[in-house]
Amino acid sequence: MAERRTRTDIIGDMLTSILDKGGKIKPTHLMYKSNLAHSQMIGYLNELIEKDLVKKVKTEKGEVITITDKGCELVKKLKEIKEFEKAFGL
Repeated sequence: MAERRTRTDIIGDMLTSILDKGGKIKPTHLMYKSNLAHSQMIGYLNELIEKDLVKKVKTEKGEVITITDKGCELVKKLKEIKEFEKAFGL
């Protein structure tokens, strides 16, 4: 049985999904790419907005979520942590 994702894993998945789409993504696409229920995504998204890791931007086609520089930096640091864990067999 697969391990459950940690809060950090979920946040990393969300931010990485946004980066993979060029730095902006529609909320529904973020929900599917991050493999979250709508209520879960809203909770995490509100926290990410509060911490200035992402922003909601209204466009003529609707609302999109964009990643901030701070969010990009977090993704970079999370990748470094995973590499460190692998290096030490954790």
